[in-house]
Amino acid sequence: MKAVGRLREKRYFSKPVRLGVIGGSGLYEMEGCRLLRELSVKTPFGPPSDRIAIVDVGGEPVAFLPRHGSGHRISPSEINVRANIFALKSLGVEQLISVGAVGSLKEELAPTHLILPDQLVDKTRCRVQTFFRGGIVAHVQFDQPYCPHLRSLLAESARESALDVHEDGIYVCMEGPAFSTKAESLEHRRLGYSVVGMTALPEAKLAREAELCAANVSFVTDYDCWKEGEEAVTAERVISNLKEGVSRAQKLLRAALPILAARGRSGVCRCPHALAGAIVTDPRLINRAAARKLGLLIAKAINI
Repeated sequence: MKAVGRLREKRYFSKPVRLGVIGGSGLYEMEGCRLLRELSVKTPFGPPSDRIAIVDVGGEPVAFLPRHGSGHRISPSEINVRANIFALKSLGVEQLISVGAVGSLKEELAPTHLILPDQLVDKTRCRVQTFFRGGIVAHVQFDQPYCPHLRSLLAESARESALDVHEDGIYVCMEGPAFSTKAESLEHRRLGYSVVGMTALPEAKLAREAELCAANVSFVTDYDCWKEGEEAVTAERVISNLKEGVSRAQKLLRAALPILAARGRSGVCRCPHALAGAIVTDPRLINRAAARKLGLLIAKAINI
């Protein structure tokens, strides 16, 4: 049988939408950017967090999706990450930047600094980690959870924009929504982790399964609760640092997105071919319902 849901290029505008950003609802409200259209996208996994805003950034259409919904109404554990990633993939997005707030676990990672983590540790408990359920099994490589090419271009743009950026680090993703205990924070420091947050996973895993080039831009809002002499982290304190962090992330996006559009995918990273050889289920045993649901993702990798 034929795979259902093959990706068709969406040309809502003069150029295809190849770039996507997941972050706060106000992230695209920055100088020099123009809202072109808002789209409601349906997926086999239910609705994404909110409508997707297509924004002109330096002459390039970029899809922005607020992961917590407008007004920040969706808890980290409740985010329909599969729907978010699938919706962006269905619009033609190939390169994805995930933006979010984190707590620092190292002295040198000061509040309002940016970090481009290159590694992840998963301490979530209640989240669906894969698209491949219900009769199809796939095991993607995840030794490098973020695209090195995309991370390199973001680091280059950050340096040229004179931003305080740390070009690597380990992001430990906790379940939340409560912040860390002091014992957890001290344990994470002993293990050498760099920052702690609540949203990087399963976003990165699902982006890899969707064969997107993905990178994370985190901005530090606090020192978690490990640092002596610092107040324990509170929502009020985090929010007070969000404005500056968002401003710096916006500056980076404004500089980087047109460059990413011009250069495109590297052609050497593994991201566009993540499913090649990863699907282990015998194609003859894949049922029609599963094929229809995942057709957008699997059509290139397997002939069914």
